[in-house]
Amino acid sequence: MSDFRQAPKGDAPSTLAVMSALEPHDTDVAPTTDGNRLHDEPADTVLGRTYRALSIGIVSVVLLIAFEATAVGTAMPVAARELDGVSLYAFAFSGFFTTSLFGMVLAGQWSDRRGPLGPLTAGIGSFVAGLLLAGTAGAMWVFILGRAVQGLGGGLVIVALYVVVGRAYPERLRPSIMAAFAAAWVVPSIVGPLASGAVTEHIGWRWVFIGIPVLVVFPLAVALPQIRRRAAGPVGESEGERASFDLRRVRLALGVSVGAGLLQYAAQDLRWLSLLPGAAGAVLLVPAVLRLMPRGTYRAARGLPSVVLLRGLAGGSFIAAESFVPLMLVTQRGLSPTLAGFSLAAGGATWALGSWVQSRPRMAPYRERLMTLGMLLVAAAIATAPSVLIDAVPVWTVAVAWGFGCFGMGLVIASTSVLLLRLSAPEEAGINSAALQISDALSNVVLLAAGGAAFAALGGGMVAHTTATAAGSPSHPAAFAAVFLPMAGVALVGAWVTRRLRVHS
Repeated sequence: MSDFRQAPKGDAPSTLAVMSALEPHDTDVAPTTDGNRLHDEPADTVLGRTYRALSIGIVSVVLLIAFEATAVGTAMPVAARELDGVSLYAFAFSGFFTTSLFGMVLAGQWSDRRGPLGPLTAGIGSFVAGLLLAGTAGAMWVFILGRAVQGLGGGLVIVALYVVVGRAYPERLRPSIMAAFAAAWVVPSIVGPLASGAVTEHIGWRWVFIGIPVLVVFPLAVALPQIRRRAAGPVGESEGERASFDLRRVRLALGVSVGAGLLQYAAQDLRWLSLLPGAAGAVLLVPAVLRLMPRGTYRAARGLPSVVLLRGLAGGSFIAAESFVPLMLVTQRGLSPTLAGFSLAAGGATWALGSWVQSRPRMAPYRERLMTLGMLLVAAAIATAPSVLIDAVPVWTVAVAWGFGCFGMGLVIASTSVLLLRLSAPEEAGINSAALQISDALSNVVLLAAGGAAFAALGGGMVAHTTATAAGSPSHPAAFAAVFLPMAGVALVGAWVTRRLRVHS
């Protein structure tokens, strides 16, 4: 769920305090009904009386997502090892993204036709069900199935939240609420890896998955009534149109999900026979994606198409690389799951800082330049991470590099969300948000499949049975390098795409 990733550090302030700091404390004033301006009444903010309850509610939903991402990522290497499924490690991540593709398209239509409340509720329910299934799994494929059910729910939730932001908040406040999503990662980024690592080591990895669903109560209680009040219902459609879905888009979404799954299977199987499901996956996937994306996306046409493309390049390269960081640190440098997960905590802080920087009103004219800087930082961080495969390089190098990379992601991800809503008509916010998230998730699936194939081909699946030697010598450095270095190249392509975001007048 890369979109809401973020956080400040150790003794960080509470989420509400950070949200208050993120508000654009400018000199805007509220207009009266006759067009005059009241010079003594400041414009409302994300924590002002008008938006306070809604902001707290949807940020609470992001808190749920944050705890899942930080906790589950820490427990994943142990779960894969105990289920004898390290060779299928990439599936545990890409299975989530594969089904989320279908959920995103469904949520886009559902939100545009009937409002975001339904897909948000259904998504949280599916998310919780997937956690419980994964936590009780007795085999790796059952675990992957649980992650897939989670992914369906995640796809529904993330698009619904974008639609809520697009409908309920004026454009002036959208950068701040996106940055507030970053603030929601303050506590999870610090507490999540430590808590998950401690639970994994002393109680068992299963309780990481089974315990998270209790967090769903508060987001449901706070967010849903506010969304019903402020953002429910369709926009600009007649009663007859509200009840119907574009079944063609639903079929295309199903084609994308099935095609992505077949490609992932083929990439992991590494036999000549797997070319058949791989080809079938491509036949299903490519035409469907071309029809679901804005025209010109894959040639980086200026404006909205490049925004959508950049989201995929940024999210896919970063998540595909980050998915292997804990596994690399546990199996190659002998870190405990707690320390391996905590090595990414500083990145949560700097991601939040990047989101805060882009939310400043004075930074708006420089948004494209900030995004270029962000992608260069992401590329440098990914390229630096595998240096810890060399014994002489300190392990903390990963934490430092990932901190800079996450700062870049904070600049880029929040900015793509802001640009997408700016370029979308209200009645198209759902479909365009779905396209943005499809680009993100599909890139995750494709790049995880490619990285997972390279990892398995170079002996990565054997790391479950090897550890660092007494001198700390890694067993399979090439397997990890084959994941990180190509992803750095993808991030560099994203840096070029940032030059295509502005439409020339």
